[in-house]
Amino acid sequence: MTHRDLVVVGASAGGVEALRDFVAGLPADLPAAVLVVLHMPTGGRSALATVLGRPSTLPVRAAVEGAALVPGTVTVAVPDRHLLLAEGNRVTLSLGPRENGHRPSVDALFRSAAQVAGPRVVGVVLSGALDDGAAGMVAVRRRGGVGIVQDFDDALYDSMPRAARAAGDVEHVVPVKEMSALIGALLRVKDRGGRPSPEPLLEMEAAMADLDAAAMHDRDRPGDPSGFGCPDCHGALFEITEGGLTRYRCRVGHAWSPHSLLAQQSIALEGALWMALRGLEEKASLIRDLGDRARDAGHDLSSTRFIDSAEETLQAAELVRRLIEQIGERYDHPDEVR
Repeated sequence: MTHRDLVVVGASAGGVEALRDFVAGLPADLPAAVLVVLHMPTGGRSALATVLGRPSTLPVRAAVEGAALVPGTVTVAVPDRHLLLAEGNRVTLSLGPRENGHRPSVDALFRSAAQVAGPRVVGVVLSGALDDGAAGMVAVRRRGGVGIVQDFDDALYDSMPRAARAAGDVEHVVPVKEMSALIGALLRVKDRGGRPSPEPLLEMEAAMADLDAAAMHDRDRPGDPSGFGCPDCHGALFEITEGGLTRYRCRVGHAWSPHSLLAQQSIALEGALWMALRGLEEKASLIRDLGDRARDAGHDLSSTRFIDSAEETLQAAELVRRLIEQIGERYDHPDEVR
């Protein structure tokens, strides 16, 4: 029989408040290690361990490469590194490909925990935008783990909990302040099942998150060509369907959920439109300059042609400007998933 002894937690927007309440409720004698990923900026240092350590009765530490899991300890991800669980119940930090535009990624942590610990895992998804954590929750559930998501009315941003519940068929939806008692009960339950059978897809994706050479150089890629391009490297994306969830991964491992891919494409589209607007404004300015020179040289016919061309260019620029406005109004909340 297997004891549940690992709790993996993911959060994003609104996640600091949720995480503070979460760790504050954990008992000092918690018989499990806790690993936490919060989406954070790439540069600089993170004070998350210090922030979470204040209300917690458990020691809270920033992740260190190769550190062993210790029951009753909370380990938090550091900026620009995936927090992963490796064989031997040790933490590893990886510069692997971003998932849903994030490193650290909730999906990467959950997937590695499912691969190594299987039914020993309790996965928890708290407040956050979009749907990082949904694919990871699918992996946790498929390997015999248990899933918990924050009650939607309790979360500042309910997109991540909603997506994880729907994709992973999560049965426990509770407010953060009730999670401690639930986790305590779940940790006391022994699982009678054996170690799950190997899953090639999970093994490959976990290896890619750890920037494993064999996985990166493998000629085969899971999924079918999607016809979409990767926003990070512009390579082809392959469509993967798992547990009713459709997602995408490119040849070098960047991973995207449909909602995250749409949000990133919207950002890229706006950037392209701004470049087009800049190009049209510069063209119009240059044409007007040529028109002024032609007028000063007494070439009135040429000057008129330049002026007309500049007006046409400015009309095109105005169309692009209006399109930028329309896209901005339509995507005032591109990070929400309903």
